[in-house]
Amino acid sequence: MENTQNSWLLTGRALLDFIDRSPTPFHATSELADHFTAHGFDRLDETMAWDITPGGRYFVVRGDSSLLAFVAGASGGDEASFKIIGAHTDSPNLRLKPNPTYAKAGYVQLGVEVYGGVLLATWTDRDLSLAGRVGLRGKSGTLIRRVKFDRPLLRIPQLAIHLNREVNEKGLILNKQSHMPPVLTCVEGELKTEEMLRELVAKELDCKASDILSCDLMLYDVQKSALGGPQGEFLFASRLDNLASCHAAALALTESASKDDPATRVAVFYDHEEVGSESAQGGGSPFLGDTLERLLLGASRPREAFMRAMARSLFISSDMAHALHPNYSELHDSRHGPLLNGGPVIKMNASQRYATDGISSARFEGLCQRAGVPVQKFVIRTDMQCGSTIGPITAAGLGIHTVDVGSPMLSMHSIREMAGTRDHESLIRVFEEFYRP
Repeated sequence: MENTQNSWLLTGRALLDFIDRSPTPFHATSELADHFTAHGFDRLDETMAWDITPGGRYFVVRGDSSLLAFVAGASGGDEASFKIIGAHTDSPNLRLKPNPTYAKAGYVQLGVEVYGGVLLATWTDRDLSLAGRVGLRGKSGTLIRRVKFDRPLLRIPQLAIHLNREVNEKGLILNKQSHMPPVLTCVEGELKTEEMLRELVAKELDCKASDILSCDLMLYDVQKSALGGPQGEFLFASRLDNLASCHAAALALTESASKDDPATRVAVFYDHEEVGSESAQGGGSPFLGDTLERLLLGASRPREAFMRAMARSLFISSDMAHALHPNYSELHDSRHGPLLNGGPVIKMNASQRYATDGISSARFEGLCQRAGVPVQKFVIRTDMQCGSTIGPITAAGLGIHTVDVGSPMLSMHSIREMAGTRDHESLIRVFEEFYRP
């Protein structure tokens, strides 16, 4: 029992460390690239010709925020098939506008846009900072550098209850334009607000402010992730949705990489899922399809081989699932309320907001049984609108059989989310079973 507990605690801590190092999709993709490189995967360039060997380990990055890794199968060409797990690197947050810095009422503030379905209230009264990427002027072109301020820089202060007496009865209403800009500093003397942020970033990167051409910066909570509960059974962290799925898929793929398999094993990590996936590196892009098709160019009839391979393959869309909330249990379907640490969740929706059907559900449940892991089901209340994932997008785009799954969680899209520590190890075990030859 103690060894089992130590196992899921160690896995949980590894996930939390990964999350803390990944405040943005750019950082998450870099962490994934480092992980695969450390496990013998070679980096490919989309602009170059590829020479793929059976059993070879490879990964490719697109747009600095999406990554696809694979272990080439022993059966290629006309007999090819794929085992694919998909997740996403982005999370709802607040992102700086191109000209963000301005002075108002004695303070310097930063203009922000809301990215994805943010629970706005959770971003107030937190110790916030900035992270992202910066485009720099170089001698032979633009250089891209990642940046992360590891200290509190910003705060979005809530209005005192004395000035909003009915907030607890009527709820907090926040205007995205007026109420969400964070405070950076006080206005003192002749302050050139337009240059302040650029100079701050330049100092952090040890470069000239005049060399900064562009910034893709976003806010993040500097509070470290933590294990919670009497036995460490809970995960308290930002961006569990969906870095937990990324972490599980990456570990499972590298664990299976040394074993020979006729099928090509794939893990794809997309950006922009939280805003619809319609981008050059999102789930709606040809990133996955193009990459898989390139692996079949040696077949006698490559296009037909690709279509036949899709018919033989399975795509597991892994995104976090809604756990039953004890304080709002009436908002759940009474027979479909997943619990934390109750095992992975199969997500289904009759309107195809999830891509799961009876066959793909059975295939995933079979994987759980073989891995010795319990499985749960989620269906939203019939009178409520269902969210969606990269599952239906991928299924429609590639014609591949798909199942939507994920670990259960609470506080989804909050700045600070909650999940079960044992669930994360369970998901990894199921993914390892999926990749098993």
